Amino acid sequence: MLALALTGCGAVDTMKEGFTHSQEVAADLEKSVGKKPQVGFNGANGTLTNVTVMFDGIPPGPSNEQIARLSRDAIATRFKQAPKQVTISYVLSE
Repeated sequence: MLALALTGCGAVDTMKEGFTHSQEVAADLEKSVGKKPQVGFNGANGTLTNVTVMFDGIPPGPSNEQIARLSRDAIATRFKQAPKQVTISYVLSE
C-alpha cells in the first residue's frame, strides 16, 4: 500500500512540474513571438512524447519556421528534454 502511495506522489509531482514548465514555455513564447499560446504536453515513463503549442490566431511577424524554432528551443530549455513530437497550431475564429 505504501509503495502505491509513493508512486502516486511521484506522478502528481511530475504533472505539477510539467504544468509549471508548460506555463514557462507559454511565457517565453509570448515574449519572443508576441502572442501567448496554450501549451499542453504528454509523456510516458519520464519521457516527453508530445508538446502542443496552440496560438489563438496567427502571430504577426515571425514566420512559421521561426515560431517552430522558438517553440522547440523554449520546450527543450524548460522541460530539459526534447519531445519526440511538437505540434504547433493556429486557431482561426470568424
